[in-house]
Amino acid sequence: MAAQHISGNEPRVVAVPSDNLGSSTSKPTDEIFEVDKQDKMASPESPKERELRASPPGNVVIKHLRENPYVLGLAAFASLGGMLFGYDQGVVSGILTMQNFGAKFPRIYMDATFKGWFTSTLLLAAWLGSLVNGPIADRIGRKGSIFLAVGIFTLGSALQAGAESIPMLFTEFGTQYIGGIKCSPDIPLSGGTIKNPTFDPYNDVGPGGCDGQSEASWRLPLAIQIIPALILGIGMLFYPESPRFYCMHKQEDKALRALSIIRQADIESPALCREFLAIKAEVLFEESYARDHYPGKTGVALYAAQYASLFSTVPSLKRIIIGCTIMFFQQFMGCNAIIYYAPTIFEQLGLSSRTTSLLATGVYGIVNTLSTLPALFLIDRVGRRPLLMAGALGTFISLVIVAGMVGGFDGDNVAAGWVGIAFVYIYDINFSYSFAPIGWVLPAEIFNLGNRAKAMSITTSATWMCNFIIGLVTPDMLARLGWGTYLFFAAFCLLALGFTYFFVPETKGRSLEDMDRVFGDVAAHQEKKRLFDIAAELGIVELDSVKSGKVGKVDVEEA
Repeated sequence: MAAQHISGNEPRVVAVPSDNLGSSTSKPTDEIFEVDKQDKMASPESPKERELRASPPGNVVIKHLRENPYVLGLAAFASLGGMLFGYDQGVVSGILTMQNFGAKFPRIYMDATFKGWFTSTLLLAAWLGSLVNGPIADRIGRKGSIFLAVGIFTLGSALQAGAESIPMLFTEFGTQYIGGIKCSPDIPLSGGTIKNPTFDPYNDVGPGGCDGQSEASWRLPLAIQIIPALILGIGMLFYPESPRFYCMHKQEDKALRALSIIRQADIESPALCREFLAIKAEVLFEESYARDHYPGKTGVALYAAQYASLFSTVPSLKRIIIGCTIMFFQQFMGCNAIIYYAPTIFEQLGLSSRTTSLLATGVYGIVNTLSTLPALFLIDRVGRRPLLMAGALGTFISLVIVAGMVGGFDGDNVAAGWVGIAFVYIYDINFSYSFAPIGWVLPAEIFNLGNRAKAMSITTSATWMCNFIIGLVTPDMLARLGWGTYLFFAAFCLLALGFTYFFVPETKGRSLEDMDRVFGDVAAHQEKKRLFDIAAELGIVELDSVKSGKVGKVDVEEA
């Protein structure tokens, strides 16, 4: 979806429309919004605009949502994609421990290595999707990419729910990438490999498993995810396309109409026109940047050159290393390992299968969600580094205690088991307010505007690749190392603490020019001048406070 947000780390330009704003929108944009370039005076703000500008950032967001609940509805609807992704992760962790599922697919149930491949196929697909999503969305738009995603997801889910063989199960997981485009990697599997003597003992179990479960116990949860996917697909028919996408394709009338729908504002309102011109300025900035830095390159050659430039200078390479390392620790601290294999982990702590199912999938998910809320209030008050270091220390201590409970009592002590469960939750709380959200926020704040999109695609692909590795190796680690698995992840929590302390810069309240000084670069200064030159050509007046030394931008992002 498109949602306005104000970041303190990016150049902001505010458009000031001329008196002929009420003229027909069929005129060229430059004509409609022409401003006397000799007179660089900003148009007076309305009382409402002055009130919003004077309000704290949190209050501004609340005011905007109250005045335009349509934006909140769009955001909530778009989040169905994320819900589908999370639902699939949660369902699979429970299904892997179901005995009826084991009777149907004994190799996945009993072979820890194969179980790892089964779970991590989703993440390998997500890694591939993170690399191709941007170009596809640029070509067909956000709506088009989501339609494509929904189609592939629905087909894959149907195949999985009706699966009679391992290749059919892998098909759905290979298409699992919600939020952009889903990709299906070619995994060489053969149903004939199931009949292996290693798994003959489990093949003797009756078709209902040891506890009388029917196949509906795991087929139904897999099929249910088709319903929200179809709702998402149908709803996208009425979803506005990104105004930025229209501007990129020189369809400015459509961009204005889309922005008008999103903001629920008149197409000729000054605020809407200011935002539209800001979007247009940023699109022109990106085109100008690509034209000057990569002359004569288009298509694949342009994308390749843009990615190569990220590694061409020492300052840029430093930013990439920090961004990717933060994403690396986000995965190797073990959070997703616990999410994927929580039922198995809780069984190691001595809980019954029924209690395990509830605590591992239901309660853990609730704790995980609620624990992210403190970051919303603390990230701009306390800062990124303190939260990261506190989270790393808290996760380290928690995992060491869990390792002690598993290794010291081996699931034979009920009280120790509950202590272990408590510290699994404490671990999750510490991770969820620190590396979980900040791992996505901080990389975006250290990259300059010209290469931010490409840099973020690299850091995003890094987290998916690390996620894939974690999903792949964790079952073997739990089977062979036992309590040592928790010490393995605890060691990375300690390394994350040290890396943050020595290498991660604080970005709270700091501009991109400040980041230039941190990394020994001048890119942000040059880009700011380029953006303001473009703004001047469009008749946009820069309204930021020079005294503060900080800049921001009005952005329209697509979810």
